[in-house]
Amino acid sequence: MEADTPRIEEYLESIYKLQQEQHPVSTSRLAEHLKLSAPSVSEMVKKLANKRLVNHTEKGVCLTDEGNTMAKRVVRRHRLSERLLTDILGYKWDEVHDEACRLEHAISPQMEDRIALSLGNPKTCPHGHPIPDKDGVLLKEKVRPLSELKSKEKAIIVNVFEEDPKMLQYLASLGLIPDVSVLVEEVAPFGGPLIVCVSGSRYALGREVASKIKVK
Repeated sequence: MEADTPRIEEYLESIYKLQQEQHPVSTSRLAEHLKLSAPSVSEMVKKLANKRLVNHTEKGVCLTDEGNTMAKRVVRRHRLSERLLTDILGYKWDEVHDEACRLEHAISPQMEDRIALSLGNPKTCPHGHPIPDKDGVLLKEKVRPLSELKSKEKAIIVNVFEEDPKMLQYLASLGLIPDVSVLVEEVAPFGGPLIVCVSGSRYALGREVASKIKVK
């Protein structure tokens, strides 16, 4: 493995995730996600473009076919690692991201296969995101943000697009986790909160938080 490989993988994984929300991904959004300076991100993006792993234009950056394939391999190892940490080692869903980031660069293909087998080949990570199979194929569901639901609409939470531990702790405390049913009882006007019902309890949920929760 090249010395730069983990860093390259981290970038490709981040671009892959952000492309689900924005395509192409702006370098400023990528810098924010990686918590790095804009100049250092721009420099790395140029390096990735030279390796033909990304296409970079004035509008932003997106993965090439080769970059997408590589990103999916990293995403698979990351999400399997998160499952290992929660299902076997007893971590909470808000504790696994950083640990999985370290594991994903060290797992061999043989260990990846054993982890998947021991976990029963899970389809999603603890946050509800699909795990690509060995061929890079993943199950995609048609989802939309909870923030787009109207009053009296009911849906099932599919995934949570959030890695901040405090946010995940907050959502878990409200019972807003994958596979849970949620009812929007009321939508406040002028960008106000949503009043949602989860497992018999009512909560006021801000639009920004609700936008991070994807439902079907």
